[in-house]
Amino acid sequence: MTSTTPSIQFFAGIFEELSNVSLRREVRTDKRIVLMIFNQLEALSGFNSFTKPSLNSMLLTDEEGEINVTPSSTRFIFGGDEGDELQRVECKFEIEQDEHWQRFMRFMHRYAEANGMEYGES
Repeated sequence: MTSTTPSIQFFAGIFEELSNVSLRREVRTDKRIVLMIFNQLEALSGFNSFTKPSLNSMLLTDEEGEINVTPSSTRFIFGGDEGDELQRVECKFEIEQDEHWQRFMRFMHRYAEANGMEYGES
């Protein structure tokens, strides 16, 4: 295994910065729900128009390899005086299998450490 800086990409070669993440467990189904929040997207900076289907997958990379994630929903939240300023993007997905959850959490610990993030209870 080689040492690789943990990264998140929606488009190959365009690295995104995670602003926040929320981890929950669905009580009825026991599914784990991940909500990744991005206050800005580098992928948007070069585009004049953008459609929701373009964010149909996310690539998480670290020293263990790659995790391909397909969000179950992607929300663009706008605000500002005119209501046209992108405030944040929320990508939500579910993880059902324990081994996938454990792998995702190893990625998140590495990403958090590399980017100065800390775990906190809400």
